[in-house]
Amino acid sequence: MNGVNKGIGKVEIALRWDPSPAGQPATDLDLVAAPYPASDPHGDPSYVVHFDSRSPDGTILLSRDSKDGKGFGFDEVMMLELNRLDARYARVVVGVVIQQHQEQRTFAGVGRPGLRIREGYTVLAEDDFSGVLGATAATVAEFTRDSTGAWDFHPGVQGFQGDPLTFTRSMGITRRP
Repeated sequence: MNGVNKGIGKVEIALRWDPSPAGQPATDLDLVAAPYPASDPHGDPSYVVHFDSRSPDGTILLSRDSKDGKGFGFDEVMMLELNRLDARYARVVVGVVIQQHQEQRTFAGVGRPGLRIREGYTVLAEDDFSGVLGATAATVAEFTRDSTGAWDFHPGVQGFQGDPLTFTRSMGITRRP
């Protein structure tokens, strides 16, 4: 890496929501992340990290997973060690998926959802999904590697309508500038 810009190093993405009311099906939100190769940064992801998985090199890891929002504070937490991610990757997109169990659910049907993205103690972004209430999933962050090797953060929540599998296949396209 050249110059004085160190860029983004290690990022925590945290997601919270309230449990469903008594008698209602559980609400299950999931964080997902996908790195894209420098050779095709807007094509297919090299892999997708989600519940019960991690990146092959351990640089993207879901450290907390909830199926119902009954945790204390943030229910899902994902760590991205961008400073350790192989140089063949130029872009990482992070999203949130609402699992569609018994009925279709959008962010409007999720109790008090919240998102926090931070590096160390510095909060880079926060959101409550109020801009994408009709969506079933959303991209929440994009990280891109510049020509010096430093990582830049691009905030913004963009909604998506459809099933979780389709979202993970197309979330990189959703973030296309």
